Amino acid sequence: MASSSLAKALATVLIYISLCNALGALPPLGSQGINLWKLQQQQQAVKLSLTVQNPSNSGVEEFPVQWFQQPLDHFDSSSGHTFGQRYWVNKRHYEPGTGGPVIVLDGGETSGEDRIPFLDTGIVEILARATGGLGVVLEHRYYGESIAVENLTTDSLRWLNNEQAAADSANFMANVKFDGIDEDLTAPGTPWIYYGGSYAGARAAHMKILYPELVFGAIASSGVTHATIVYWEYFDIIRTAAEPKCSYHIQKSIETIDRLLSTKRLAHPLKALFGLPDLQHDEDFVSLLETPLNSWQAKNWDPAFGSNVFDEFCDALNKPPFGFLAADVADLEFEDPARMISLPGGLSLDFAIVNYANWTKQNVVSTCPEGSTQEECFGTFNNSQYAATTLDQTWRLWQFQVCTQWGFFMPAPPPGYPRIVSNLITLDYESKICKQAYAPGKYFTVPPLPNVTAVDVLGDFDIAADRLAIIDGEVDPWRPATPHSQYAMDRDDTVLRPFKLIPHAVHHYDEYGLKNLSDEPPEIRKIHGEMIAFVMEWLKDWTPPKEDQ
Repeated sequence: MASSSLAKALATVLIYISLCNALGALPPLGSQGINLWKLQQQQQAVKLSLTVQNPSNSGVEEFPVQWFQQPLDHFDSSSGHTFGQRYWVNKRHYEPGTGGPVIVLDGGETSGEDRIPFLDTGIVEILARATGGLGVVLEHRYYGESIAVENLTTDSLRWLNNEQAAADSANFMANVKFDGIDEDLTAPGTPWIYYGGSYAGARAAHMKILYPELVFGAIASSGVTHATIVYWEYFDIIRTAAEPKCSYHIQKSIETIDRLLSTKRLAHPLKALFGLPDLQHDEDFVSLLETPLNSWQAKNWDPAFGSNVFDEFCDALNKPPFGFLAADVADLEFEDPARMISLPGGLSLDFAIVNYANWTKQNVVSTCPEGSTQEECFGTFNNSQYAATTLDQTWRLWQFQVCTQWGFFMPAPPPGYPRIVSNLITLDYESKICKQAYAPGKYFTVPPLPNVTAVDVLGDFDIAADRLAIIDGEVDPWRPATPHSQYAMDRDDTVLRPFKLIPHAVHHYDEYGLKNLSDEPPEIRKIHGEMIAFVMEWLKDWTPPKEDQ
């Protein structure tokens, strides 16, 4: 996301929830009818999630920032422009003279500072400790402070693509000199294990394919190796994995809301019930109703990282309002007369819709700043809101990647398919930000639709190589875009080509870890043990490359 999102982000889906698990999860997330309010909330979600998960700022002093000079364009050196790429190093377990390995974590579509916790207690620390290796977090070009441009116009963003970013990593691996370490640890003379989660997970797999001479081993966690323009499956995973009563209430609520909006006469009182009487476009209204759904991706096995917002939303949705005589009224069929509430404006609604409206008013509408109109906060049809291209408009980064190469737009499912999102959400609505935000430049124009072939040509669902591990979560909404997709071929799980699905897991659950692995939940302790085992086995096969005669 990954959505990618990876939004929506990778990552996507880009998550509105303030305590989200968006480490990678900005991505590769798609657009979700994006307005600046959503983008800013999603960005803030990442910062807040890091504040929660790393309250003591652990590791910042231990892992000081370092810089590596990169060319802006690896494929045309005529400009001569360069930029500093940030990285951080964990030397706790490295033993001089042993020759590695180096465990590098791809920073993906967020500031590299957001990944520092993984040097301290997460997967980098776990593998470095097990192997006596060096741990590294490498920031992605354009993100954080690894920026070489003066603004974020369409032309300035033209070097933000999968090919240039992969070349950055390869150049870093082949030429970096680590402070305080005298020996040469560059690839291919040292075994490098490349790890990434979500969008960065796809990059980890791509690095093994593109630069096999440098990448000895790679681990793709929730790696969205299948880029796609339409990705309705994201919400379908949530529909099938959520608590059944909650999923039922969401489905029936959305179906009813769509029906009422189509009458036009009831559209205004319906929006007023949700606290959004002044929101002009019905598409923007139903897009906001996806907000609690996005919090599914915020689930995490470690409460220091995760969010319970989705479960809290379900509790609120399922609970009969005060005054209902029978507590088991929630078990009656949707719109049973005993469940109905009469409201102003001629509305008579099932209590689940009223609960949905109350939750939206309290958790979404209330965030609109005083003095701003609802259209300013939640509308997506005003092109001027996307006009700013200064460096602080960091929402433009992943969205540019979505619009040019990754896609993951999330319209409603095909007709007749069960759904928890409105059928007013179309591909045109989801993708219109690509035209609104990125005016054609002198040197580059965003294509009408993303060139997902540039990503999928590297392996798509079937991406595979020796010492490339694929690790996914069973109920990750990004799983349908990974090699564990229902559309992908099944494959064996071997030491040389690990292929592992973590039960009940959401997004890159293996990336997180505790200092004492024995304190982790059984399924996380198991996957970490398996990862240590296969990496150690890989390293047994390591032989330094022969020098040219």
